Amino acid sequence: MDKRDWFTIPNILSYFRLILIPFFVYFYLTAVTAEDYWLATGILVLSGVTDAADGFIARRFDQGTKIGQLLDPVADKLTQIAVVSVLMLRWPVFSFLLLLFIIKEGYMFVENIRLYRKKITLDGSKWYGKIATIVFYLTMFIAVFFPNLSNVTVIFLVILASAYQLLALFYYVKLFKYLHKSKEN
Repeated sequence: MDKRDWFTIPNILSYFRLILIPFFVYFYLTAVTAEDYWLATGILVLSGVTDAADGFIARRFDQGTKIGQLLDPVADKLTQIAVVSVLMLRWPVFSFLLLLFIIKEGYMFVENIRLYRKKITLDGSKWYGKIATIVFYLTMFIAVFFPNLSNVTVIFLVILASAYQLLALFYYVKLFKYLHKSKEN
């Protein structure tokens, strides 16, 4: 592995996203005014923009690396876990979404390891995983930006995001079963 792979622009953007996590958590947990919540939301948006930018740059300028293939999803998952975790402090119903997220991601992690042992790899996330991630981020963005949402609205958002997590999990289960069977045949 080339040492330069550690410092490609996409990987630097992933490191930056990791650095943003404690800043988001701090600013959200200490927020008092609407402006404080907007600052926390801005950090979350900046994280999302750098996530999109690192993927675009990696593909467009052929700067994809093995390190980046590991680093990018780790930054994504840690950001998502951090945001949902702080939202749980305000609205405990987010714990259901966090549990579902951990189950889905844990299942995918185990299945990807099993496939890797069979010399099979998935080429990125599928459309249903991307949609689930977009809905997940929109839910988090709305909850961070509007800290005074009613419980009914929050429950609706959690149910919506959870439904998409379940849908993605269902399709990933089908995909992994298919991949395992196709390797056996």
